[in-house]
Amino acid sequence: MSACVRIRHDHTARSSPPSRASGIKRPHSPPPPRRGGRFRIAGADLSASITVFLIAVPMSLGLAVAMDAPLEAGLISAAIGGIVAGLLGGTPLQVSGPSAGLTVVTAELIQIYGWRTTCAITIGAGLLQILLGSLRAARGALAVSPAIVHGTLAGIGVAIALAQLHIVLGGSPLSSAAANALTLPEQLGRSSPAAPLIGALTIAVLVVWPRLPGRIGRAVRRLPAALASVAIATAVAAVAAPGIARVDLPSWRSHALPELPQGPVLALATAVFTVLLVASLESLLAAVAVDKLTADRAGGRTADSATPAPAAPPVQRSDLDRELRGQGIANVLSGLLGGLPVSGGAVRSSANVRAGATGRAATVLHGVWVLLAAGLLVTALEWIPLAALAALVMVVGFQMVSFAHIRNVHRHREFLVYGATITGVVLFGVLEGVAIGIAVAVAVALHRLARTRITVTDQNGQHLVVVRGQLTFLAVPRLSRALGQLPRGGDAVVELDGFFMDHAAYETIQHWSDAQTAQGGRVVFTGRSGGRIAEPASAAHSCCRPWTPWRNHHCHDQPDRPVDARRAAATWVAFPSGEHPTADQGPTGSGRAEADAPGANAAATADPTGGFDTPVDGAAVPRRPGAHRLASGLSSFQRNTAPLVRDELARLAREGQRPSQLFITCADSRLVTSMITASGPGDLFTVRNVGNLVPPPGAEAGDDSVGAAIEYAVDVLKVESITVCGHSGCGAMQALMSTGPDAPQTSLWRWLRHGLPSLERMRSRHHAWARISGRLPADEVEQLCLSNVVQQLDHLRAHGSVARRLAEGALQLHGMYFHVGEAQAYLLAEGASAGSGIDEVFDRVGPGDPNHARPYDITDLSDPTGLSDPGDHAAVSAPAAAADPADPSGSGELERTSA
Repeated sequence: MSACVRIRHDHTARSSPPSRASGIKRPHSPPPPRRGGRFRIAGADLSASITVFLIAVPMSLGLAVAMDAPLEAGLISAAIGGIVAGLLGGTPLQVSGPSAGLTVVTAELIQIYGWRTTCAITIGAGLLQILLGSLRAARGALAVSPAIVHGTLAGIGVAIALAQLHIVLGGSPLSSAAANALTLPEQLGRSSPAAPLIGALTIAVLVVWPRLPGRIGRAVRRLPAALASVAIATAVAAVAAPGIARVDLPSWRSHALPELPQGPVLALATAVFTVLLVASLESLLAAVAVDKLTADRAGGRTADSATPAPAAPPVQRSDLDRELRGQGIANVLSGLLGGLPVSGGAVRSSANVRAGATGRAATVLHGVWVLLAAGLLVTALEWIPLAALAALVMVVGFQMVSFAHIRNVHRHREFLVYGATITGVVLFGVLEGVAIGIAVAVAVALHRLARTRITVTDQNGQHLVVVRGQLTFLAVPRLSRALGQLPRGGDAVVELDGFFMDHAAYETIQHWSDAQTAQGGRVVFTGRSGGRIAEPASAAHSCCRPWTPWRNHHCHDQPDRPVDARRAAATWVAFPSGEHPTADQGPTGSGRAEADAPGANAAATADPTGGFDTPVDGAAVPRRPGAHRLASGLSSFQRNTAPLVRDELARLAREGQRPSQLFITCADSRLVTSMITASGPGDLFTVRNVGNLVPPPGAEAGDDSVGAAIEYAVDVLKVESITVCGHSGCGAMQALMSTGPDAPQTSLWRWLRHGLPSLERMRSRHHAWARISGRLPADEVEQLCLSNVVQQLDHLRAHGSVARRLAEGALQLHGMYFHVGEAQAYLLAEGASAGSGIDEVFDRVGPGDPNHARPYDITDLSDPTGLSDPGDHAAVSAPAAAADPADPSGSGELERTSA
């Protein structure tokens, strides 16, 4: 059974996008202009910049070694990435520098074209980044399948690790990942022990350093693991292996600058495009990751644990187009000055966020420190063993193969795309691997779109047609063949399990259904859970459904708007079996129905006059709003709901009512009892009056109607429980608070006199105040609403039929409070409901809360109509106690108070 909810898209002032001046900003949109251009340096930014600098120096040198580029080029790109991209980029906390993702690409370019042409290629990629950022194309880069992106980075990580392993073993890497893997046994045979031991020491420190225990461990962990591992390996190598290969920084006078590129134009263009693609994707993905880390830090938790993090000021979200332009300018300058390609780095950026950086100053200062180190610390840097840097970069490569990403793509059935991309990058190259990943992703999507399983079975004369997968024109021949095998005029159930149906499949099913119905057959459409789905014709203009979850349920309450405008301002979304929608499905009620569905009857269309009655002479006169709502509601019920509940109501008419619950609540129009209790026809025997009052038996000027309902429910219907439900903002309780003893003798006041004992109870010193779990009542009116529920339960116990059934143990009483504004229900603790004098605390009922029993035990009645929604067809058994057995007195709640 399908319930449809209207989602409004009215372009009113309330739903219009916020103005820039409002300060409200969407994720990844340009930040509002800064007021004042002064560059501020906070203490947290200064300390964070030093932390990132200590990571960036060994990382930049290691990546330069991995690319077989001049070592000073790594320092140049780190300085330019920090200063230029930090000032001009769109992600304030992102730290840019030499790109780990471009290691394989750059190494191949240097080998083929030489270093100076590679610098020119970097300049060309930077110019294209500036162009794409100016065209606001950055967001489109994120449309690439995450399986392809993460597969590309993982493949690059594997290639980096294989290449650096040769350096750790004391050799030199070859030109490709496959060659490095094949020659690895030979390298193992001729390696000397010094370099592997230094590399192993570096890796061991990297792994152990963040896990050092105790107070000393917390103190030393302030030093980054990358710097600590390289420093320890350098110190050990200086003593134990003085002849090991070390960093060799040539004189700045011999530094090579770019030259005009030489080579085939197509090959050079491909190289520029490859650098552009990898650098841009890596930078944009890192920007999104930085936003997430910043949001986690602002929320008081670290990104990788549930431990509280120190509070941090809010930081603007990333402007991806500006970030792409900033990266482009940094790449142009890095290429002009003879540096490596630049991109945003996840390792450096995450370290910057965790170190407490608050703005761009940390990123820029890190670049300044790198620049100073390149000029002043050359002698110290030349003591670093190459094996230590190679081990550091090898660990970075392994970290690019994220097991979290593997689990994620496997969960979304994208592992084939992920694996194909990794294989392509490792065996053929980055650009080829991306192309292979895209081709496999398209093939998988087409396979899923065309893969539709259709089975037909005979179940005691009724045919079951099960359709698994998406229904497109590709599946129409098999669908027509399967439906054509069914006997004409026979009964059939069509079970649709998919989230998409195109027009060709829709018409095929619709025409077959019309033909079967015309020849005396009966066709029922269901979803996978067995819930019955509304017929296509009636679903075309369906709205909401009573006593089930809905939003904006007064879809027909806009008589002053044209019908077309009303339809255009809404989206039809189906809720199969009361669940939330996942996607548009089709004419079966599992999704959006066609507005021009074949066979849709005229009664299903809305009033063409837009809320006017048209007399015989043709003159339109305004229709009264009350009459319009009543007529529209009745028409909606007859069109949408009556066909689906007719069998259930017919059963109840034959068998009579057997509710298990008497529900006494207020007449307030905001309390929809069937909605808040998820109940349906035949479940609740409901009594509604002003103030949910229960006059005690024999009360002066009493009203026998409530007593008669109680007696009938207890003695005749044999209900198992009675619930008294109050609510927030009750007008009856407000009237009791404000009316004095000389109130006028009206019918309303004579009725409200039955609430005076509740008022006395609240003001008495002999009764503890009723309370809500976790907080005090908001005001005196809410306190009176809570006390009134407890008092009316006392009145209930005074009725003879109720007292007799309570003594027999065949009846339970429950108190309930419903906060309208919060849509939150509270149940009175078991002891207070039983009148045993235990603290009167209303406990919050949460979804799936193990400490609370559900107020209603919804069970399926196995009705042959196939209604499976709890709001459509459910039985309500006696509520269980809502109190926590470990805390019967409500300890841990607010202290008891009394007036």
